[in-house]
Amino acid sequence: MQVLIKRSTATFIVLFVLNLLVTVLAFYVLPKRFFYDAVTIALDKGNEIGFFGSYPLTILFYKITGLRYLPFSIVGLIQFPILMYVLYKIGIPTDFQKLNIKNILVYLGILMIAIFMSMPSKEFITYLFVSLIVFLFLNEKISFRTALFSSLFLLALFGVLYRPYFFLIPIIAVVMYGISGVNFKSRTLMTVFYGIVIAIFLSLIYGLVTGHYFSEISREVVNNTRLSGVDANSSIISPVKPDTWYGETIGIVYGFFSVNVPVNGFKYIFSPQILVFVIWQLFLFYILLVRFSRCIAARDTHKKELWILLILFAFFIVQGVFEPDLGSAVRHKIGVFPLIYYALYYDHFRKKL
Repeated sequence: MQVLIKRSTATFIVLFVLNLLVTVLAFYVLPKRFFYDAVTIALDKGNEIGFFGSYPLTILFYKITGLRYLPFSIVGLIQFPILMYVLYKIGIPTDFQKLNIKNILVYLGILMIAIFMSMPSKEFITYLFVSLIVFLFLNEKISFRTALFSSLFLLALFGVLYRPYFFLIPIIAVVMYGISGVNFKSRTLMTVFYGIVIAIFLSLIYGLVTGHYFSEISREVVNNTRLSGVDANSSIISPVKPDTWYGETIGIVYGFFSVNVPVNGFKYIFSPQILVFVIWQLFLFYILLVRFSRCIAARDTHKKELWILLILFAFFIVQGVFEPDLGSAVRHKIGVFPLIYYALYYDHFRKKL
């Protein structure tokens, strides 16, 4: 009996095979500095293994699974198929084979998955966690309210146990949802604007209590340790030192645009890998912003899609607070790629339901 494979599925399979080769060869092609985190996770020379925090839990995960003892190429060979299977289970759009901007963004996203997941990585765990949220919203047996509250709770829990800045995502998303219902002239831009405002407010409150603001204890600490090194090539340096309320405010706004609308990234003309990310990010942000606008305009009929985008844009805002450089920015976006994938193709998933 002849088995016919849809063109969209065939395209997905071809991308999988080609990028599986990429993930296996990445270790032999990429510079050593690309694997600093992976080496820390695999060797754990500082004996950081534990049950709380991104490094301790990641090290524990790779030790329990035995992946830390394998060559990085084999780790990639195991991890990449798992992550692609997650996308497959989320669903393949019917027009996935067509060469349009949306599909090309996803093709490049899959390439970045192959690269960044070709080694032990915190983003592997983040990717699998974030996919749970997508599956909650896709599951017709689970009510919308249950899926929403479960997702917000899981994000907060993930922030407590693994990545602290994830704890801010449900707070910012809920505030943005409230703002999106106000009849502004441009509800989409105002929703994003007030999302940034609440991030600034939370940082200033934290600063009043502890004496240090969010970006001061994260982005600044990382960048100050490598200002003269090769890792500083794409660092996000605020034009004003974030040790005052106005400096932190400027730093967060600057950080948001640097990682989400990175027009200032075109200055890296001699770093093609950075330019590719800049172009990818600009198109991605624009398309998601358009979809966000559509969902806000149809809040009652696009509830699931709206909340996926609220969570995603809340994450983008949080990135503006904590990301030290463009390399980390793209790596962390790959960690939430299931959300991006769903948001780009939500019209397809609506037809399936």
